[in-house]
Amino acid sequence: MSNFLKIGVAPTGVGGPGEGLRWLDPEIPVDASVNVDWYIDIARQAEAAKLDFIFIVDSQFITPYSPPHYLNRLEPLTLLSALAVTTNHIGLVGTLTTSYNSPFNLARRLASLDLISRGRAGWNVVTSGDSGTAGNYSRDEHYDYDTRYALAHETIEVVRGLWKSYEEDAIVADRKTGVFLDPTKLHTLNHQGHFHKVTGPLNIQRSSQGEPIIFQAGDSEQGRDLGAATADAIFTHAHSIEAAQIFYRDIKNRAISYGRNPDQVLITPGARIYVADTNDQAREIEKNYHNSDHSFDLALKEFGRAFGWHDFTSYDVDAPFPAQTLLLAEKSWYTQAKRITDHAVSEGLTLRQAVELTRQYRPGPFVGTAETVAHELVRWRNERALDGINYYLSHPGQFKRFTAEVLPILRDLGAFRKEYEGTTIRDNLGLPTAAYRNSTDARESNLILRSA
Repeated sequence: MSNFLKIGVAPTGVGGPGEGLRWLDPEIPVDASVNVDWYIDIARQAEAAKLDFIFIVDSQFITPYSPPHYLNRLEPLTLLSALAVTTNHIGLVGTLTTSYNSPFNLARRLASLDLISRGRAGWNVVTSGDSGTAGNYSRDEHYDYDTRYALAHETIEVVRGLWKSYEEDAIVADRKTGVFLDPTKLHTLNHQGHFHKVTGPLNIQRSSQGEPIIFQAGDSEQGRDLGAATADAIFTHAHSIEAAQIFYRDIKNRAISYGRNPDQVLITPGARIYVADTNDQAREIEKNYHNSDHSFDLALKEFGRAFGWHDFTSYDVDAPFPAQTLLLAEKSWYTQAKRITDHAVSEGLTLRQAVELTRQYRPGPFVGTAETVAHELVRWRNERALDGINYYLSHPGQFKRFTAEVLPILRDLGAFRKEYEGTTIRDNLGLPTAAYRNSTDARESNLILRSA
């Protein structure tokens, strides 16, 4: 595997969490989150810069307090299919939940994107932290943490089994002999598990990369185990090199414990990058965007997301933090909510102070001149804090400066590619093609990993 940084871009249109006023930037179309031409333009910019992938986040529950991008956005695989036919090399990674999708549909839709894009598809596996999603899928309540992650393990197992329905040369399509299929190379799955009963086979062949890559994002113990056992790449957050190094070591060690090659589990934290002519100017840009893209009122409304979208606007913000609300997060973003609650209680914070902490200006690690940013990225890679980054695209002008000014320096340092290495997302990420193994072998392998 090359030692190049792996760099993806995550566009969130008119503004995700913490950026509820970003849509006021005149460089951003007010319909960016549902404007396919805007996404095509971003994808083409990213491909011209030789980035590895475009990463589309998603969720399926909203309230009036949700950030603008969440209120009105395109479904990931529909969008990525459009990007697949307007680009040639960049990887296409979409978020789909294991909690509210059947494995057969997941396998078929992702395999279709993989064929449409000629081997560039990726699946960002999530279990859905928004507990209100249950109401959109005929459930009275959301799954608890343990159930969500057990379901995710089994769903990934089934999807991968279905992706192995056809051996590589099962479709003969020989007009001279009149043989279309070698039936000995088409395999039913006959999966019967705790959550799913899926017969198979899948009605679509494998792609040039074998099967889509898998991303995963989860910071809980269950989430880390799921990623280390099943994912090709991990999407995470890191505010300091020390925290990033701890997470990096933890995931790599977990991967080893599951019998995996740790070099084939890539760590790609999200990164907000600001570039200017001087380091001080870049910090000013970072601070100004932080202040202009959000407000306390918006932060108070968004604050409830980790707590099952509980409405905190009716509370006295200057009263002690209502610690009892942690119970509302048990089937939501519990790890995040517990971190907030524990800190608020231990420090004796009011609700206002707890909310202000979530929107406090925290200088990021990748801010400065192009030279500063490039060398810091290389330092993080060299000191084993990351294998690459997922660039948060907020303001388009900053993305253009990153691609035009930072990437050439990374290339001069030998830290980023000049040309794509191949035609598939696996080629470009330095991951091996997913070799065919029959579904029985795949199931046994996954069971061994899960019991390790």
